[in-house]
Amino acid sequence: MTFVVTEACIRCKYTDCVEVCPVDCFYEGENMLVIHPDECIDCGVCEPECPIEAILPDTDSKADEWLEVNRKYAEEWPNITVKKDPMPEAEELKNKPNKYKQYFSPEAGEGD
Repeated sequence: MTFVVTEACIRCKYTDCVEVCPVDCFYEGENMLVIHPDECIDCGVCEPECPIEAILPDTDSKADEWLEVNRKYAEEWPNITVKKDPMPEAEELKNKPNKYKQYFSPEAGEGD
């Protein structure tokens, strides 16, 4: 089992999760984070830290489509291990549905 970051993270990018990760398996895109599924040790400490519940175990059916997104972009984006401010529109967009098609960016973030 691994954990994955889902659509809720897009254009929010809360980073509370990265500080608690014991193996630093988070990677930063321009407007979301992903978890490298081969590096995740399934400890689960990140899941309750996410204020918008964007992190799910891969055993959750809502996580199915996100496993490959996490895998692909974890290979391309820089590692992030320190907490940063969320995106300016995070509160406004945290509950918006269907963010992937409208807002997802494949561009890399800054990392640490």
